[in-house]
Amino acid sequence: MALVRARRRRSSGLRLAAVGAVVVVLFAANVLLGSYTVTIPDVFRILGGADIPGASFIVMENKLPRSVIGVLVGVCFGLAGAVFQTMLRNPLASPDIIGISYGASASAVTAIVLFGAAGAAVSLSALVGAMVVAAAIYLISRRGGVAGYRLILVGIGFAAVLHALVNFLITRTDLRTASEALLWLNGSLNSSNWDRAAVLVAALVVLLPAAAVLSRSLQGLVLGDDAAAGLGLRVEASRLGLMSTAVALAAVATAAAGPVASVAFLSGPIARRLLGNRPSLVMAALVGAGIVLGADFIAANLIPGASLPVGVVTGALGAPFLLWLLATANRSGQGG
Repeated sequence: MALVRARRRRSSGLRLAAVGAVVVVLFAANVLLGSYTVTIPDVFRILGGADIPGASFIVMENKLPRSVIGVLVGVCFGLAGAVFQTMLRNPLASPDIIGISYGASASAVTAIVLFGAAGAAVSLSALVGAMVVAAAIYLISRRGGVAGYRLILVGIGFAAVLHALVNFLITRTDLRTASEALLWLNGSLNSSNWDRAAVLVAALVVLLPAAAVLSRSLQGLVLGDDAAAGLGLRVEASRLGLMSTAVALAAVATAAAGPVASVAFLSGPIARRLLGNRPSLVMAALVGAGIVLGADFIAANLIPGASLPVGVVTGALGAPFLLWLLATANRSGQGG
């Protein structure tokens, strides 16, 4: 038994290292390649303080902060999705499906359309909106203890209402403001800068240790509420702590880059399959970073002379993955 566990840990470590290497390669591709290519020696010279006309500005003010924020946003969404999906034991329980991302979107669009907000004000509005909607979903679904299916259904209801609100606000404003709102709603890394990266790093300094500590209780919640309580776990307190951390992760990522579609939804299930159906927050974070970096590289280079929002590419991945997830669940006798 000990030998089997050792082999499993070694296999998991190798797979984590492989996915981490893919993330590093994608990060390098985003910095080095594209419409303006930079050589590896030049990148190291720029990082060392050398001033190369043209290249220094593009690397330090565009490519590098964009790639850094891509990694951070992917980590946040990947962790948030994995926490929700594992805690509620349902692959549909991701922030972009159960209404939390819609709360951020509705709040941000309201700020843009009604108050003419821009920049940091939009990000702050998105952060507040995600927190408020998450609290409302939790309070409404907690009667008799938060059951996974009830929280998901309440969240989907909130998502429908908030989606309708966003559509109404966009139809009632002028064309310029509507285009700004739609650009934000698609999720984009085009306006990345070092200030946003610093905010994300500061948030992760607090949230990553919290997620690591709470992941111990997450392992108990996977067994079910009764089994977790039998093990001495404070079920409601643990669930509230995990939800708060996951909501904060999704909220800060949405505030930085907009509601990048499907990243939280995709990361957890892909991470589980890579590890033989075992949940792993570290793998989910790496997968999330890889998805965002890969999608952003495609979005930036798919159409010459234009840079698409990264959410357009990740959103296109979400629908077929959902269909595949449902099909495989039905084949294994787990379909609804």
